[in-house]
Amino acid sequence: MIGIILIGVVFLTLLEFNKNSLWGWALALIVLAGFFLLRKNVLLDRPWLLRAAGWIGLVAVLAAVVVFTQGPQRLHPAVEGKSPAVTEIVTVEQGQLTGLVSADGAVEVYAGVPYAKPPVGELRWREPQDPDPWEGVLAADHFAPMSMQPSNGAIYGSLASIIGYHDYRITTKDNFRDMMSEDSLYLNIWKPAGEVKNAPVLVYIHGGSLMTGQPWYDDYSGMGLARDGVIVVNMGYRLGVFGFYADPELAAESPNGTTGNYGLLDQIKALEWVRDNIAAFGGDPDNVTVAGESAGSACVTALCTSPLAGGLFRRAIGESSTTTAPQPAHSYRTLEEAYATGAKTKEQFGASSVADLRAVPADKLVAATNQNHHITVDGYVLTESPYESYRKGVHNEEAIFHGYNATESALFIIFDHANLKNYEQKVRGYFGEYADEVLSLYPAATDAEAKANWIDIYSCIFFNHGHYCWTRQALANEIPVYEYWFTKDNKRLGANHGGEEVYFYGNIPAGSKLYDDSDRALGETMHSYFRNFIATGDPNGGELPQWEAVSDPGRIFELGKNVGETDERYVQLYAILDRMQGWEE
Repeated sequence: MIGIILIGVVFLTLLEFNKNSLWGWALALIVLAGFFLLRKNVLLDRPWLLRAAGWIGLVAVLAAVVVFTQGPQRLHPAVEGKSPAVTEIVTVEQGQLTGLVSADGAVEVYAGVPYAKPPVGELRWREPQDPDPWEGVLAADHFAPMSMQPSNGAIYGSLASIIGYHDYRITTKDNFRDMMSEDSLYLNIWKPAGEVKNAPVLVYIHGGSLMTGQPWYDDYSGMGLARDGVIVVNMGYRLGVFGFYADPELAAESPNGTTGNYGLLDQIKALEWVRDNIAAFGGDPDNVTVAGESAGSACVTALCTSPLAGGLFRRAIGESSTTTAPQPAHSYRTLEEAYATGAKTKEQFGASSVADLRAVPADKLVAATNQNHHITVDGYVLTESPYESYRKGVHNEEAIFHGYNATESALFIIFDHANLKNYEQKVRGYFGEYADEVLSLYPAATDAEAKANWIDIYSCIFFNHGHYCWTRQALANEIPVYEYWFTKDNKRLGANHGGEEVYFYGNIPAGSKLYDDSDRALGETMHSYFRNFIATGDPNGGELPQWEAVSDPGRIFELGKNVGETDERYVQLYAILDRMQGWEE
């Protein structure tokens, strides 16, 4: 009996983590009950070999139930709840559409609006094309499928919610799998309900290492800002091998000689759609801010120096990543590097031409994503690195709001933390001839010190240093810049990578016990700074603590238990990284 209970608990837990359908649960319970009766009435007096075969059969059948009763694929509704109200008809260049109204009546959501033709077939690895018009009224009531990306499975996602986010919930409402498709160039709009005129607009680019991610995640939902008068737009864009594969053959067939930046071109296409259509929703096309987090922020810094993005936005917000360092730590490569990776991708699939690769089904091609997820200097979208453009005074934004979190890298190295045994090796492995300087700045006498030091050092390498570069570039170009350092701990993500978004976007769940009163108070402050910057280019207003634009890159604005200016604590390490990378003022 105890064995049946233990096996039942294990497999029922797997069913929950795997988001299996309810009939899978029912089938598993029937199998367990049937085995209980079989064991009681038949197997108890049988030879041990037969009894063992019975237990093995039970495990095999339950494993089959887990595998074959996965929840169905489905789209996420734009507004949760039964029968939400439908908006009035809105007319854009491609036709008419309606959205849904939030349960509190404060926000209208228009989801799954096409901003380009599906990039499939012969349009795979081509510049995004204008969307086709539609007949009738488009019901923009569900988010489109996420872009093609590697899938680790629902069990992995459940474990990530437990270990990383600490907010796993057992519910019957999530027994499904998210849909993904190569046909994913759709955008979503959140606006204040009712008549709106000349509202400020935020266009958000989601993160995910340019390999994963989707636009409907609650932390950066447009709900919070739309309640405060901002129209928010985000979009799906091509990821991984679909968005960043580069090949000389593709450059030759492109009328613009471009390859390797299809994901960035998608983002620019979405910004053009906003310019041409956002007034229909009450937005001001001349008051657009572009924002992004993680790899989305890396894209923002690329868009700030892309000649194609000029005039499409006025201000830039970047959270926890840039491509502004002389040698960006991630999400970036030269065209030569991109071509070399592209050649290996062809070999991987036994392809001799782009036509061969276009014939590979999307669910097979996605296996090449890990090698193809970097912004590329292609001579068209980017004529040079953002670092080189800023040195020449070339940029598109008139104000910058950006920053990083206190423990950016902690979750990335959760299975590779430093200790006294490997700490020096890790430092020397990255810093080489500069390692002694780093070790003198960050000495470690205990495992705890080694672990904490490596989190700081790794964070500076891959996240913080790029922001320090961006601030200095802004000062050199006389761009008003506001740089933050998010330090607030909580019971969820804390000050790890991505932990700031729910505060800035005004989306701390009202009933969540993972955030306390101090989090909600800080959330009000951060959300107000954010909203003010989006509207005017200045985060200040009302009774908020004064946040002066940066005049000294050695100072930074803390957002945590303390709210106010403080010393930038990593300046000495940044100086070493500057020398390693050849930084020049």
